[in-house]
Amino acid sequence: MPQADNRADASAITAHPSEFSGTGGEYFRVWIVNVLLTILTIGFYTPFARRRTVQYFYGHTLIAGSPLEFTVQQKRMVIGFVILVVLYGTMQVAAETGQDTVVALFMLAGAALAPYFWASAMRFRLNATRWRGVRLQFTASWGEVYRASWPVFAIAALWIAFSVAIGPLFPDMPEDAEPGLHGDIPWLPLLALGLPALAGSFLCLVKLEFNYKSLLVARARIGGQPGHWKPVYRDFLRIWLATLGVFLLTVAAVAVAAGLLFGGSLALIAGAKKSGFLFVLIMLGAFFGTILALFLASAPARAYREARMYRLVWNNVGISHLARFKCRLKVRRYVLLRVKNIFLTLFTLGFYRPFAMVAEYRMKTEAVTLHVKGGLDQLAGQLAREEQGLGDAIADAVGLDLVG
Repeated sequence: MPQADNRADASAITAHPSEFSGTGGEYFRVWIVNVLLTILTIGFYTPFARRRTVQYFYGHTLIAGSPLEFTVQQKRMVIGFVILVVLYGTMQVAAETGQDTVVALFMLAGAALAPYFWASAMRFRLNATRWRGVRLQFTASWGEVYRASWPVFAIAALWIAFSVAIGPLFPDMPEDAEPGLHGDIPWLPLLALGLPALAGSFLCLVKLEFNYKSLLVARARIGGQPGHWKPVYRDFLRIWLATLGVFLLTVAAVAVAAGLLFGGSLALIAGAKKSGFLFVLIMLGAFFGTILALFLASAPARAYREARMYRLVWNNVGISHLARFKCRLKVRRYVLLRVKNIFLTLFTLGFYRPFAMVAEYRMKTEAVTLHVKGGLDQLAGQLAREEQGLGDAIADAVGLDLVG
């Protein structure tokens, strides 16, 4: 009879909701120190600020009652940040001094190394993350990373082909020709060539996100156990198309509101033309108002995509055959929270930002539940044993970890 009970316990599935124990007030103190020191050091405090931020959120994120840990050495983040600053500064100097060849080489190198930087960032972050003393790892080979990155090169090929195709549509202008007087712009051929390039780029971007998330989960290891991944490309495409629909609807609503406001201001603008200074102020206000309106219009769509993608991923990932995650995040609630947070952040001139970050992180974290087969202690013990067997065969030394 005891043996039967043990078999039943081994096959039993227990649920462990995730928790976040931090508060906006606590994180505000971390955030304001980070902001002030970053300003005082002209940005060089950034790696220290990032480490403090991650450690705060990790330390207050409880998975099955145990917090996450971020164990990276500070000097590694500092070295990576300094290298990036030097590379960026070198490119800017080359651009300012007219060294176009050097700038072009930097840009080509950046495009070619983008998959390497992404993989290094994932390796860095996972290897620095621990749960119950067990380290996460990212074990993808560089060949797998570059094969997953093919959409990047497909996008480049699309736009190179577009540039070559439109060349005959724009013959060289005579040097003495005045701008705007050298023929009409061939809009129809431009649209015929440009729309397929845009559509292809969109599909490639969605495929790139899918490839990277698939590779990240499938090649992630915790205590030697592989990640489990179920979503397919169509799932990502549906979310992106729905996001585009939300964005267009929001833009239409903002445009109608702006049209009503602008229609009532025509008389004011007509009168302002008599006063040059007032007219300039109104035009500047309209310009910055348009930028703000576009930002606000994109916020619901961005929050919608983030919430749906978060729910899709966490409902379809697990740890080998040992554990699965379930997510009950409400998309509508998350979108409303994001919109509220944006308005409160604008109203408080940015000082509500840490409270907004905590509120959004809490909603997402506490929507996830870990379902464990065989009990939590059994899972933790097996993961620890597997990690001891692996040792440090897959070490932090792989890659420069420039992006952390």
